Amino acid sequence: MYWLVFWIVIYFVVIAYFAFRHVRKGDIDNYLVNNRNTKTLPLVFTTLATFVGGGTSIGLIAMGYESGFAAVGIGIAYVIGFFIVSFYAKRINSRGRKLNLYSFPEFLNRHFTDEKDPAFARSFSAVVSGVNIFIFFFLLAAQFVGMATLLKLAFNIAYLEAAVISCMVVIAYTAIAGLSGVIITDTIQFIVILLMIILIFIPGINSDTDALTRLSELPDSFLNGTHYGWIFIIGLPLFLAPSVMVRMDIWQRLLAAKNEKVAKRVTILSGLGMLPFYIIFPLVGMAVYISSGNVHDPKETVWVFLQSHASPFVLAFAVVGLLSALMSSGDSFLNLVSISAVRDFRGWKKKQKKRDTMLERRKILVVTFIFGIIAMLMALVFPHIVDLMLIGLATIVIFAPISILAIRNKNSVKYRKLALASILSGFIVNLGFFAGGIMFPESIEIKASFIPAFIVATLVLLIGMMIKNKTYDTGRN
Repeated sequence: MYWLVFWIVIYFVVIAYFAFRHVRKGDIDNYLVNNRNTKTLPLVFTTLATFVGGGTSIGLIAMGYESGFAAVGIGIAYVIGFFIVSFYAKRINSRGRKLNLYSFPEFLNRHFTDEKDPAFARSFSAVVSGVNIFIFFFLLAAQFVGMATLLKLAFNIAYLEAAVISCMVVIAYTAIAGLSGVIITDTIQFIVILLMIILIFIPGINSDTDALTRLSELPDSFLNGTHYGWIFIIGLPLFLAPSVMVRMDIWQRLLAAKNEKVAKRVTILSGLGMLPFYIIFPLVGMAVYISSGNVHDPKETVWVFLQSHASPFVLAFAVVGLLSALMSSGDSFLNLVSISAVRDFRGWKKKQKKRDTMLERRKILVVTFIFGIIAMLMALVFPHIVDLMLIGLATIVIFAPISILAIRNKNSVKYRKLALASILSGFIVNLGFFAGGIMFPESIEIKASFIPAFIVATLVLLIGMMIKNKTYDTGRN
């Protein structure tokens, strides 16, 4: 307990320093995209910290304990996804500067809205922002579940109290520091995660698995990655990989890059850099399964492992490190959804009056508080970190078809109604499979709901474009 307090005090001193350092800077560009002047290394660190942060690390450890090598498939899919993004990174960065974009939803609003049709434009921007925010609530709630679980076990307090504390800490820092502060603390927290892996996770895995030789004791479905079914494991590289290019956090980093070369370099380095983490974290879960069997709540797996392999001093450091990593991801997600809610619901306005940046920032602060509370409630009602993580990570893929169209087609606005139909159809299908997975878990795998959603969203757009183009050609003839 004493060492926990010691490390927490040190952590909060560091966080407070950076938070109040950045609160003095009232410039909206600094708050939203770090003045579009971020260099390669900080962007790689903040990207990796978000993708391998606390919620993801604890989620992957829980998933490794629950399903074995199926969790590694997510990492492979993400590496493929980052290389897909690398082909478009330069365009995203240059278009962001040219159009003064601050987020992914704003990009879609600019490319699929028309001033001559303001009613549709308002509907489109509301759907894009609303679906994005809905999706990121799952990711944010996953961070709160992880933080609350660690606080509950470390301090022997109720889960409710732990969730409230987690929520308040994330809200406070996100509201004060914005992206510029997030990038700096992400860098610190990524280094902490790296130290934990080197000092605790790798030695512990090696010990529990006898240098990986005991992995053969795992169930066959763990070893071949099919615990959630073949559809899930095949669908990861095919359908999850494209989701990387439509994640709001990736777009925010690319828009914040110093130039086009930095944006492209960040995607490649981040993709390669994250794969080792997506192998090590599931192995932690598998090591716990080998050493103690299927007797633990999956979200508590990381605590079981740390207690077995760390002295009180190191255990306290690891817990605070994971809490900081959870906050690292949590403040990124909360920052994104708050910005989107304030700015992107009105993204249909092509010609806008000069904005009152101070008023805009105050609105973001209010929304940050409200959204943080909503995500906390989700963490209380649905405290399943693996499901929250996978649903949030995968559902966003429904935006991939219209995003590729917008990037590659200069006249994408003529397909605006098809774009809206694509998003809505994919989202409805995903919700249907999600609800079905909750009601009939033995028949429908909730974690694979993104696969039919992506297929439907793609088919609606492609078939609609074929019909529209054929009708246009027929009309000309």
